[in-house]
Order: sequence, then structure tokens, then C-alpha cells
Amino acid sequence: MHKIEPYYNWRDLYIASEDNKSPFYERVYSEFEFSNKVYNYYIHPQWDDFGSETLYLKVLYVDYFKSFAIIELIGEWNDSISNDVMHFKRNVIDILLAQQINKFILIGENVLNFHLSDDCYYEEWYEEVRDNKGWVIALNFREHVLAEMEDANLDYYLSWHHELTDFNWRKLSPLHLYYTLDNVENGRGNNQLGYGNGNVRLLD
Repeated sequence: MHKIEPYYNWRDLYIASEDNKSPFYERVYSEFEFSNKVYNYYIHPQWDDFGSETLYLKVLYVDYFKSFAIIELIGEWNDSISNDVMHFKRNVIDILLAQQINKFILIGENVLNFHLSDDCYYEEWYEEVRDNKGWVIALNFREHVLAEMEDANLDYYLSWHHELTDFNWRKLSPLHLYYTLDNVENGRGNNQLGYGNGNVRLLD
């Protein structure tokens, strides 16, 4: 796992540690010292610790005008042992909500497992974004993780579409990823999820 880095091709557009509204403003990173672990496995030092012992993240992009954030996750999402959603909600999401962010894209291809405790933080998060016509979309989560979330009835609070379990989001700019998912969430998307649409710009 130590070789898996957060997506870095948008760093010319946004860097969380340089954003004074970010929960990770002025955070300093080492390219050589590995300290954070998922159980006994070290992870790359560019991932951000937000209080969980098994789940880490990177805020890849925030647009304060369009009110959305893109967050990549890695590790095990375990609410039953370390109450990961509490740390996520209080230490990251609440700070972004305070900046009027109400649409969240969670990229979960490196989330290995999910374990629920209770749904109170998910309900709170859902109610706060719903009041402002927002949403939370789980993108590229593994099928067994989505199955675990469905068993916990989290599909009431989070949105996912099974056609988004292997979506090549890296080919889109952050803004066009947002437009594509917003169209899907609001029933305006097509079968290509934005591909082939002249309004969607693919990155080189």
C-alpha cells in the first residue's frame, strides 16, 4: 500500500495545504518518512490523517463557487471500532460545510472494507447537504464495499450508481467530473456518463 499515492495531476489547480479554508492548510509532508499505517501496512506520506486509525484521505479539489469537493480515500472504513465517520464528519466535512460546500464526491477505489456502527453521522451529513440541494456521491467504491453499505441502508444518505464502480474519472477535469456526476445524480446523465458529450473536456 505504501506505493499508492493520492491522485496528483490536479495539483496545478488545487493543493489543500495551500488553501487557507482547508482543514489541511499548512500541513507539511515528507516524501521519505512513512509513519501512517492501515493496520500493519504503511501508506504513502501524502495521504492525510484526520483522526482515524484505518482510513486516510486526500482532498483533491474544492470549488467554493460551485460548492463541491472531491475527496479520495484509502484504507478500511471502520465505524464499529474507531468511529471513522465521526472523525471524517467533525474534522473534515464540517469544516467544508462551514465554507458552503454541499456537494461531495468521495472516491473509494482504495477503500478495502466497510463496517457500520450507527447511521447518526450519515443522517446528519445528509440533512445538512439536502437542505441546500446538495448530495454525497460514492464513486468507484468496490462492489463488496457498496454491498456492505447497502446492507447498512446507507444508500438513503449516500448516492452511488453501480455504473460508477469503474468510472475513469482521471480523464476529466475536476469541473467536468462535477458536472457529469451532478447530471447523473439529477437524472440528466446519459449512458456514457458524459463521455462523447461535447461539453465534457477530457484531460490529456
